[in-house]
Amino acid sequence: MKFDLHTHHERCGHADGMIEDYIIAALDAGLEVIGISDHSPYFGSKQDQPFPGIAMARSDFQSYVDEVLRLKEKYKDRIEVLLGMESDFFPQHADTYRDAYRNIPFDYLIGSVHQVSGVSIFNRNRWKGLSDEKQISEKTAYYELIQQSARSGMFDILGHIDAMKGYYPAFSDIPANDVIDDTLRVIANCDVAIEINTSGGTKDVGGWYPSDAILERALHFGVNVTFGSDAHKPSRIGEDFELVRKRLKEIGFSQWVFYRKRQQIIVPL
Repeated sequence: MKFDLHTHHERCGHADGMIEDYIIAALDAGLEVIGISDHSPYFGSKQDQPFPGIAMARSDFQSYVDEVLRLKEKYKDRIEVLLGMESDFFPQHADTYRDAYRNIPFDYLIGSVHQVSGVSIFNRNRWKGLSDEKQISEKTAYYELIQQSARSGMFDILGHIDAMKGYYPAFSDIPANDVIDDTLRVIANCDVAIEINTSGGTKDVGGWYPSDAILERALHFGVNVTFGSDAHKPSRIGEDFELVRKRLKEIGFSQWVFYRKRQQIIVPL
């Protein structure tokens, strides 16, 4: 079975195409399941859209849900369309986000940490001039936020868990293996999946998230994995799916998962 759970579209302000364009691209790519998971609004802000070009407006949220549900019905005989969302995780606003998602018929929610110490993880300049100790502190803070997101109970999947290396490949060399192992233990204990996210190929680091080393540790701790292209244009749907499947088998995985109505579906590799 071929699936892709991480896709975006024009509502977020930095992706190309409408939702239906991604569904059509998924059909063309031979997928059986396509998840729609655009960036959540900033529910922690009272403004409708405090950061245009980063996430959808609060006023777009219901229309997003309605459109996915309409397309789910329209394409039900051709491909399974899943209603998801990539949700920011801010501990101080977790209850607000949880309330916003209540009573929405999501198939799954992806929880992603996009900011550490108030700065985007993709900010190229955040590492300039930092001492070794401060770099370790920032990496540790990133993984501690990921642990909190797993414990929150809000999410089925955690997004791109080493994406902080996207524009700073040296991130992988910052010594913090203990906190990574602690994070993987927490994720396994909380029965949350991690995605293999192939959008690293669009950034300086190349490849995908997380690294093979982290995937090997994830297998050791019993963490479930899933697949997401993190496509911001329809042509990237399912990108590197077969390469990822092959690599997971080489590492020793025998299955991966997707979600339907917040229930885990196991798919043999």
